[in-house]
Amino acid sequence: LNAKKFDLVVDLRNTAFGRFLSVKYRVLPPFRKYGQHMRERHLSGLISFLGKGKVSHIKQGLYIDHAHREYINKILEENDIGKDEDIIVISPGARSHIKRWTEGGFIELCDRLRQDLGFKVVLVGDEQDKPLVQRIKERTINPLVDLCSRTNIAQLTALLERAKLLVTNDSAVLHLGSYFNMPVVAIFGPTDEKKYGPWSEKSIVVKKDIFCRPCEKAQCRFGTLDCMKLIKTEDVLRAIKQVLTPSLIHPLIPRHDFKRILIARTDRIGDVLLSTPVIKALRDAYPAAYIAMIVSPYAREIVEGNPYLDEVLIYDKEHKHRSWRNSKKFAQELKRKYFDLALILHPTNRMHLVTFFAGIKRRIGYDRRLSFLLTDRIKHTKHLGEKHEMEYALDFVRYLGKEPKEKNLYMPIKKEAEIWADNLLKENGITKDNRLIVINPTASCPSKVWPPERFAEVANRLILEYQAKIVIIASQKDKALAQSTIRNIHSLIIDLTGKTSLSQLASLLKRAHLFISNDSGPVHIASSVGTPVISIFGRSQKGLGPVRWGPLGKRDIFLHKPVGCIECLAHNCVKDFACLKAITTEDVLRVAKTILRGEK
Repeated sequence: LNAKKFDLVVDLRNTAFGRFLSVKYRVLPPFRKYGQHMRERHLSGLISFLGKGKVSHIKQGLYIDHAHREYINKILEENDIGKDEDIIVISPGARSHIKRWTEGGFIELCDRLRQDLGFKVVLVGDEQDKPLVQRIKERTINPLVDLCSRTNIAQLTALLERAKLLVTNDSAVLHLGSYFNMPVVAIFGPTDEKKYGPWSEKSIVVKKDIFCRPCEKAQCRFGTLDCMKLIKTEDVLRAIKQVLTPSLIHPLIPRHDFKRILIARTDRIGDVLLSTPVIKALRDAYPAAYIAMIVSPYAREIVEGNPYLDEVLIYDKEHKHRSWRNSKKFAQELKRKYFDLALILHPTNRMHLVTFFAGIKRRIGYDRRLSFLLTDRIKHTKHLGEKHEMEYALDFVRYLGKEPKEKNLYMPIKKEAEIWADNLLKENGITKDNRLIVINPTASCPSKVWPPERFAEVANRLILEYQAKIVIIASQKDKALAQSTIRNIHSLIIDLTGKTSLSQLASLLKRAHLFISNDSGPVHIASSVGTPVISIFGRSQKGLGPVRWGPLGKRDIFLHKPVGCIECLAHNCVKDFACLKAITTEDVLRVAKTILRGEK
């Protein structure tokens, strides 16, 4: 090289090699600044040497020949993809295995892109990616175009030019797509997106900000590679939808204040379910954040499997964490997860103490029960019952300056529960032509319980007038109350007292035409799966009535009759629960007929 008498060397790698060349001018990249992208670092040395004005209008140097475009068009036509059809290019490989998103994730993504968005998918990669691409191709439901190891760089650029979007790991294809300024969705785990992320005008980095990333190591020190495994298909799909919208803000501009968010709600199942819109709202506001939720053991199935949640933590006050010593151990476990925000939706001494000892920097909760341990206190007005409990929960998101986009309850249902429900109906001879009505005659408090004989009378009339198939549900501890209803029903019914998990109950309710219940948690499960609800309310005390706790479905109806009480004493009622008894069986049957006839 010295014999060629070069007078300038630009050494992008800052190696010793360039120092052995006898040249007049030598440009080396400066020391990397914190957060500086490698592309900027490569250019910065040259800019300082030549002057900013001479490097400001850089044109692309890769040339796409007409033959390359023809080659790509021919392959796509052979796979029934016309010139006007939108395609998405997916590059599932990467030079290092720790940079690759899960195989199952790519499989589900390919199918969802076709089913949900109508895009055709083209897979690309080099020779070492062929086994991975082949497995993805074999396991997807919809056909894919496999161009793995069938293109050179020039042909691949022609394909990217033709594509609507590129989805890729941290790989060379990512930078090729950025170079042509095409929309890019990049999936990142251990590497730092500030250094190696996409720079297209429309691009998004999908990541999970667990405490150890970006580690930039060749091996995961925990052996779990959670930074990649925790990324869900929903996360990538959300990014794809966002990057295809015209109002996208570039993702490398800092937008997110919190990286690891903890939600705490340790009360009843209905309360937890009414808080599920908070999870979705936080995911929308902080798409890359690691979001976990603390619940009691009996509410686990309400949130386990929620696609917007990364982890479910169980706090068992009645057993495992009953002692303060074990609660402190729980706090130490939380501390090792490095949460930087805690939202305590239900005020308890325990949660305020636990989050305080966990060292969570920002702790937001209500101004009661050891609230001095919080960093931010929201005025507690729930007892006034001015709005619904779901809105009270969403106020925490609003407190962060984020307005929720959606307010839908979400109840995940396990596949095993779906199979169980289908088998149950089949074994009892119930078909789609039958009117399936589920009844819950129980509740957590006597002030919520409508007389069981009236539930029985409603069931008898529905069986007589609609040939309805009746299912009675209740927890095991409420078996006596359930039996008081069952013994007054004159036809065969299905008694599921103490026999269903929450997921099974949700699956059964999803198949029902109507759910009739006291004010209880299952009311909100039914609403979340779209089943019409008749909910019976008694108490008139502010904060305990239907304004705060009523069902939220579009076809749901609540029945509530004030009877002139000056003060509601709830379960200490001295009027023999006159408000509940004021609701007649005819009241329930009238609204049941309205729903079953499809008039509402």
